[in-house]
Amino acid sequence: MAEESASKSLNETPIVKEAAPAGEPRQKTAKELERERQKAAKLAKYQAKLAAKKAKEEARKPKEGKKAKAPKEVPPYVEKTPAGEKKILQDLESPTLKSYNPLAVESAWYDWWVKSGFFEPEFEADGSIKKAGKFVITSPPPNVTGALHIGHALTIAIQDSLARWNRMKGKTVLFLGGFDHAGLSTQSVVEKKLWQEKKQTRHDYSREDFLKIVWAWKEDYHNRIKTQMSRLGGSFDWTREAFTMDENLSRAVRETFVRLHEEGIIYRANRLVNWCTALQTTLSNLEVENVDVPGRTMLKVPGYQKPVEVGVLTSIAYKIVDSDERIIIATTRPETLLGDTAVAVHPKDPRYQHLHGKFVQHPFVDRKIPIICDDIIVDMEFGTGAVKITPAHDPNDYEVGKRHNLEFINILTDDGKMNENCGEFAGMPRFEARVKVVERLQELGLFVGKEDNAMVIPLCGKTGDIIEPVMKPQWWVNQKDMAAAAADAVKNGEIEIFPDVSRREFIRWMENIQDWCISRQLWWGHRIPAYFVKLADGTSGSREDDKYWVTGRTLEEAEKKAKAAFPGKEFTLEQDEDVLDTWFSSGLWPFSTLGWPLETLDLKNFYPGTLMETGWDILFFWIARMVMLGIKLTGQIPFKRVFCHALVRDAQGRKMSKSLGNVVDPIDVIEGITLEALHQKLMSGNLDPREVEKAKKGQKISYPKGIPQCGTDALRFTLCSLTTGGRDLNLDILRVEGYRKFCNKLYNATKFALGRLGADFVPKKDASPSGKESLVEKWIFHKLNIAAASMNKYMEEMNFLQATSAVYQFWLYELCDVYIENSKYLLSDGTPEQQESAKQTLYTVLEAGLCLMHPFMPYVTEEMWQRLPRRPNDTTPSIVKAAFPVEREDYANEVAAKEYESIIEVVHSSRSLMADTGVKADATIYIKPDADHKTLIEAEAPSIQALIKKCKSLTIVDNEFAPADCVENKVLGDCTVFLQKP
Repeated sequence: MAEESASKSLNETPIVKEAAPAGEPRQKTAKELERERQKAAKLAKYQAKLAAKKAKEEARKPKEGKKAKAPKEVPPYVEKTPAGEKKILQDLESPTLKSYNPLAVESAWYDWWVKSGFFEPEFEADGSIKKAGKFVITSPPPNVTGALHIGHALTIAIQDSLARWNRMKGKTVLFLGGFDHAGLSTQSVVEKKLWQEKKQTRHDYSREDFLKIVWAWKEDYHNRIKTQMSRLGGSFDWTREAFTMDENLSRAVRETFVRLHEEGIIYRANRLVNWCTALQTTLSNLEVENVDVPGRTMLKVPGYQKPVEVGVLTSIAYKIVDSDERIIIATTRPETLLGDTAVAVHPKDPRYQHLHGKFVQHPFVDRKIPIICDDIIVDMEFGTGAVKITPAHDPNDYEVGKRHNLEFINILTDDGKMNENCGEFAGMPRFEARVKVVERLQELGLFVGKEDNAMVIPLCGKTGDIIEPVMKPQWWVNQKDMAAAAADAVKNGEIEIFPDVSRREFIRWMENIQDWCISRQLWWGHRIPAYFVKLADGTSGSREDDKYWVTGRTLEEAEKKAKAAFPGKEFTLEQDEDVLDTWFSSGLWPFSTLGWPLETLDLKNFYPGTLMETGWDILFFWIARMVMLGIKLTGQIPFKRVFCHALVRDAQGRKMSKSLGNVVDPIDVIEGITLEALHQKLMSGNLDPREVEKAKKGQKISYPKGIPQCGTDALRFTLCSLTTGGRDLNLDILRVEGYRKFCNKLYNATKFALGRLGADFVPKKDASPSGKESLVEKWIFHKLNIAAASMNKYMEEMNFLQATSAVYQFWLYELCDVYIENSKYLLSDGTPEQQESAKQTLYTVLEAGLCLMHPFMPYVTEEMWQRLPRRPNDTTPSIVKAAFPVEREDYANEVAAKEYESIIEVVHSSRSLMADTGVKADATIYIKPDADHKTLIEAEAPSIQALIKKCKSLTIVDNEFAPADCVENKVLGDCTVFLQKP
C-alpha cells in the first residue's frame, strides 16, 4: 500500500441526501447550511489533492524528445548490524526496503534471538516451572548425511509454530534440537564418496582412521544442517543441543543395552535378517524399499554390468528317490535351489499322499531332501501344490524349518557370492549363478518352464541392491512385554496419537510385534558393549551362544562378569565388532537428551515431554520404540501427545527423489535459484551420471523457470497451511510464491500504518477500548477477538489448516481490505477525536495481528513489531516474548459486528454492479435504504464510499428517487443500490 494511493480521500465527493420535489423550496436551517459548507470544504480539499496528484504524474512523464529512463535496479541489502546484536532498523523508504524483501527482513534477527537467550526455558524466580505450565518438544534429530529437504522444513515449521505459540502464552518452553549419527546412511555416503574420489573402501583404512574421516564429514554437515535449521527460524534451545554420539547419549546407550541384557530382554541368536551384500550389513525394515514389478523386469543391481532379471517364475522338477516320478515346484530365485532342505505338500492333497515320508534327489549336490506335510505354507489350489523350502534364505521357509526341525543351509557369502555349500557354483556371484542354475537344469532335463510373475522386490534404500534374507548370529530385543505396555498407554489415553488412523496403526503394530535385530555390521555408530569370553583352554563355545558373552558399561564391569561366569579360568575378552542399529539410540532421545541415566534437573523439569511430532512413516520405527523404551527404562511415558504429519510430495503427487530431480532444498525456496543452478547442484551429489541426466529432465518439468525467492515466512506458512492430517502433502512452489505476496501485503499494511500513526504517536497504556470507537473500530475489535479465540483453539487442537486460515482471514480480509481502507477516511477527514481513536485502534489491532501471525511467520512479524512504538511501561524486548492475544470480553460486540456486516454487504453489492457493467473508476452510486437500515447507512456513507473504491459520488436517496439510466441491486432486504451507467 503506497503512501500515494493511501492518501486518497475516501469521501471523494459530497454525500447528499435528496428530498422529494415539493412546490416552493423551503429555507435551509443553520445546521444544514453548516453541513453543506463542510461538504464543500471537503470537496475543495479533495480536488486539491487530485490536482497535486495530476501535477506529480505529469512531472514523472518523460519530456518529448527524451527516452524514458529504465527502472532503477534495486541495490542489494547490506546488513549493518554486528553479529548477534539487536538489528539496526534501516529506513523503510530506502530502495531495498520500499517493498517486501525477505532476505533483508530475515537478516540479523536469529543470531540476536539466540544470543539474547529468548529460546531458552524461562522459569519463575525460585527456579520452578512457570505458573502457565510447560511445553516440551524434542525435535526428531536429522541425519548428518547431507542437507535438509522440504520434509524437514515441514517438521520445523509445525514444531516451531507450536513452540513459539506456547512461549507467547507465558509457559516454560523447551524446544530441544539435535542431530542423529545415522550409522548406515552416513557410512554409506562417506564410503561412496571415498570410492568416487580415491577408489578406496573403508577396508583400505584402519577402523580408527576411517572413523576420523566420518567425524570430519559429520562436523561439516552438522554445521550445514544447523545453519538450515536456523534459517528456517527454529527456536531451538541450542544450549542443550544434542548429538546421538555425545558422551551422555553414548552412556545412555550402554546403560540400556547392559540393563536389558541382564534382564534377558536382549539376547543373541542366529536368525534371518535383511542382508545388503553391497554394504555387507543387516538392515532394518525401514531401510528396505519394497518395489512392485508387474512381471519380467530387468533391474540394475550394484556389482553387475548387465541388468538382472526379476519377476519371473521358474518351474523345475525334482526326481523322487527310488522312483521314476517327478514333483514340480516353482521359484522366483532359482539360485536358492542350492539351499533347499525340504519339499512341502499339503497333508490332505490326494496327489501327493503316496509320497509322504519320501525324498527327492537334489540335482547338484549329494543331498536327499525330505517331502514334508505342512498345512500352513502350502495352498493346494495354488500352482502344483508343492513348495520348495529354503529355511536359511526365506522368512516363511524359516518358520517351516523351525516347525519341522529342518537343516538350515547358508549358500551365500557376505558379499553375495555362492559359498562352499554350492558345489560347482561356489564362488559365483548370486545372479550369475541364477542364470547358470537354469542352464544346468535344462541340460539335466529338469527345467519345466518360465512365466511372468508379478511380485515385490526388496531393495536397499541406500544402494539399490536386492536384499537377501540370510541367517546371521545377531543381538535381538524381545519387545513383546514392552509393546504391550506401550499399547496400554495409548489405549487408556495416557498417550494421545493424532490423527486417529495413526493411533489405530500404533496399537495394531504393538499387538503384532516381532523381535528386533539391533546388530549392524558397520564401523560408524555405537559399538555394542558386549564381549566374547575366549577361554585360554580353548573350551569356548560358539559365538552364536549367548552363554559365552558378557556385557558391561565399562570393560572393567565386563571382566568382573566374566570372572563370575567362568570362575578360576583364564580368558581374554573380545568386544563385538558390530555397532547398534541407529534406532536403538534414537529410541532413547526424549530422556537421554535430558541427562538420563543421570538424575539431572532437566530430567526432573522436562520429562515426560508434552508432544512428539513427526512424519507418520516412522510411527513404528521411532515413536513406538521411544514409547516402549521410555516406559521400560524410566517408568513413565516419554510424551503425552503424538502428532503425525503428512509426507511432502511434489505438485504431481510424486515421492521426492533425487533421481526424479524434484527434491527441494528449503534454502533454495527461501533464497530462490535458477534452473541452471539446480542442475549444477546435481553434479556435486552422489548420483550416477545417467541418473543426473534423468534428474535434470525432472527439474526442468518441475521448475522450468527455477524457484523464485519466497523467503522463510512464506515457506513456513505454506507448509503449515497444507497440514490437514492427511497422509500426503502435495507442494506446489507457486503456492509458496502466493504466500510471499501475502507477506508483502502484511509488510506494506504495517508500513502504511506507521506512516499514518506518525513519529510522535504514543499508544495508550493498555489495549482496552475507550468506548467511543466508531462502528468499524468496534467491528475490527470483534473480528480480532474471533481470530484470537480461533487461533488458540486450533493451535491447541493442532489443526494447522484452520489456524492458518483464521489468521490469514483476519489479516487479509478484515484488517487490510476493510479496516485499514475504512480508517483512511477517519484518519484523513475525521475529527481530532475520531483520528486519535482510529490511530489507537489501528495500533492495537496491528500489534495483535503481528502477534497472531508470529508463530507461523517469525521474521516479518519481528521486523514490523520492532518498528511499532511500545505502550508506556512495556519493556518486552522482542515479539518472541510478547503475550499472545486471547479472547476478551470487552472486544466482543455482536450488535456492532452485525451492523457493520450490513455495510459490507452494501459495498459488495456496489462492487458487483461495477464489475458487471465494466465501471472501473469514477462510479456514481445511489443508495435507497429501507426504514430498518436508513439511519445506519446514512451514518456510514463515508465508510461505504471508502470501501467501494473508485467511487466519485455516493448519494443517499429517498423513496421518490427515480433513477435514470441506472442498473440496480437489491440488498439487505428492501435496500437498493443504483449505479449510473457509463
